[in-house]
Amino acid sequence: MNIKNLRRLYRIIHTFLRYGIDETLPAIPLTRSLRLGRKSLFWVKNQFPEEPLGVRLRLALQELGPVWIKLGQMLSTRRDLFPPELADQLALLQDQVEPFNGRIAREVMEQALGDKLETWFDDFDETALASASIAQVHTATLKEMGKEVVLKVIRPSIEPVINADLELMYFLAGLIPKISAEGKRLRAVEVVREYEKTLRDELDLRKEMANAQRLRANFENSVELYVPEMYPQFGRKNLIVQERIYGIPVANVAELEANGTNMKLLSERGVQVFFTQVFRDSFFHADMHPGNIFVSREHPDNPQYIGIDCGIVGTLNANDKRYLAESFVAFFNRDYRRVALMHVESGWTPADTDIDAFEQAFREVCEPIFAKPLSEISFGHVLLNLFNVAREFNMEVQPQLVLLQKTLLYIEGLGRQIYPQLDLWQTAKPFLQEWLNEQVGVKAMIRQVQQRLPQFREHFAEFPEAVFQALQQQKQINFRLKEINESLQRQANQPNWFGMTALTVAIGGTFWQFDKLPLSVAVALLVVEIGLLAKSFWR
Repeated sequence: MNIKNLRRLYRIIHTFLRYGIDETLPAIPLTRSLRLGRKSLFWVKNQFPEEPLGVRLRLALQELGPVWIKLGQMLSTRRDLFPPELADQLALLQDQVEPFNGRIAREVMEQALGDKLETWFDDFDETALASASIAQVHTATLKEMGKEVVLKVIRPSIEPVINADLELMYFLAGLIPKISAEGKRLRAVEVVREYEKTLRDELDLRKEMANAQRLRANFENSVELYVPEMYPQFGRKNLIVQERIYGIPVANVAELEANGTNMKLLSERGVQVFFTQVFRDSFFHADMHPGNIFVSREHPDNPQYIGIDCGIVGTLNANDKRYLAESFVAFFNRDYRRVALMHVESGWTPADTDIDAFEQAFREVCEPIFAKPLSEISFGHVLLNLFNVAREFNMEVQPQLVLLQKTLLYIEGLGRQIYPQLDLWQTAKPFLQEWLNEQVGVKAMIRQVQQRLPQFREHFAEFPEAVFQALQQQKQINFRLKEINESLQRQANQPNWFGMTALTVAIGGTFWQFDKLPLSVAVALLVVEIGLLAKSFWR
């Protein structure tokens, strides 16, 4: 670890001590040394003793800067690892930082594009429209089309900062399992590794552009969701250009109501958009916090969402979708055995799992949830409860489901903020049931055949040749077996050396034809022939 990193480590420890994060740690030699360091090296005491741990942790991460803020935001989604009082506070972290100089932003963009911005744009505003930890946004107008656009640019020199902080995060994560048995359960190194992957993806804006283009295509001409147009000719690793949108921030309930928005329909459409992304497209926007979601000012009686910032997305395979749909339906039908079976059938828990015990565990945890009216049950917390039970039965962490759970919690929170009477189950159940019905029966079979027709057509063209080759191989096998049978008959009537010679010739013939026979057939013939030769030798 170099001097610069040591200085940074000192600042991190100093910040954690100032907010009293160490006071919650168990008394072991490692933490006792930390507390001794508080008095001898850092000369700092807990300056916020009256605040709960969640608040102090949030303030500490906020002070440490952008990379740590984003870590806290990600940790807030891991409610399988942290208690609600911690996760709720971390969710309050805001990814808003001071913008860097607009002239520097211009220089970075011009270097990326290879010419002056005026070649393509008018009215470039050096004052940032918005600024976050990784990138910031400026407005301009496209010369050719006269369309208003935004240019998103990665902060210069942010990558070395990220690399240095990640190195320190791994160092600190490696210490956590040594602190307590509970520390081992947190799997801190795995969490940092997951965070690093997300962070690296956000550093390449071309991935965000590709995600936005795919999401836009999925909802083309949709009245429910609009995704701004991307301009791929300007796409670079550190720069993207997209259509500028004007909408009402989804969290601004007062402005939505003043615009005459149909709040009930808006809240229901949020749920429908989410489930459409998950079950129809297997591709969902996984960063749908209020800062990334707007509502069009037009047609407030038929409200339309606008989604931006597609840097983080999730994907699901067919097994994931079937598990989720059937588990949700089974849960609300209180069919806990089906929930348990779905976990095993999906391969997420071992095949030898005790289904009876698994079912009982689900029943004990989930049944109390039904003390609430169905309209008040949280899908996100249902999913969390299912995962927590499954973890006790050795379920592996599924990163795509962690993203899904986080997004579902966002959607629920937004939906009920917009329209507190939202009955999420009544909105989602018809969608889930219809999707499940489409996965079984005659319609599903016909659809699968139609999907595979191109593959069938390709192999059908090869079918006659394959049959001819199979017949030729069978002929060769019959001929070889006939030779072996004749040699055995001769062996019964001739001296032993004659049978050995015949089998040796047969083995040589098999080797000669080895590359022309199927591997399994050739090996089987050699085993039989060599066995007979050995038998003849010891006769």
